[in-house]
Amino acid sequence: MPTVNLRSFKQIVKHSKRSIRNFLTRLEKKQPRNLEQIKLEADKQTWKEINCLDCANCCKTMSPTYTVQDVKRISKHLDMSEKDFRKKWLYKDRTGDWMNKKQPCQFLDLKTNMCDIYELRPRDCAGFPHHTKKKMNADYMHMFKQNIEFCPATYNLVEKIKEKVQEK
Repeated sequence: MPTVNLRSFKQIVKHSKRSIRNFLTRLEKKQPRNLEQIKLEADKQTWKEINCLDCANCCKTMSPTYTVQDVKRISKHLDMSEKDFRKKWLYKDRTGDWMNKKQPCQFLDLKTNMCDIYELRPRDCAGFPHHTKKKMNADYMHMFKQNIEFCPATYNLVEKIKEKVQEK
């Protein structure tokens, strides 16, 4: 399995982001009948090619949204009060969500790309990159559009779907 080169990935995304977003917008408006089957096959193929521990770009560049349950669970594990946990690690964004104060994530071990609280990680992290569990419909297309910039797996998935859809 090849290692993800984040510098190269960022350049590729920079040059192809517009065309991929346009493709996703077209899919949003008019989907082929078998899109979900194409997505499932592309997803399976993508995970044979990408290992998240080679990358961890999501943990290096994004912040999960912490739910009340996430804060409760993680602060307990760290033997901190919820208030102290929030004060030390989180801030409230303009929408009222609790987010990491810094990037990369404070729980990411940069030597191994492993999460120090993996078993307790926020729900947002556990579900990322979200594309395996969500259908490619209008409700979630924004997620694919956003994540192609941060997640090589999402980018590769969309590229594979684009190839299959254009074949037909």
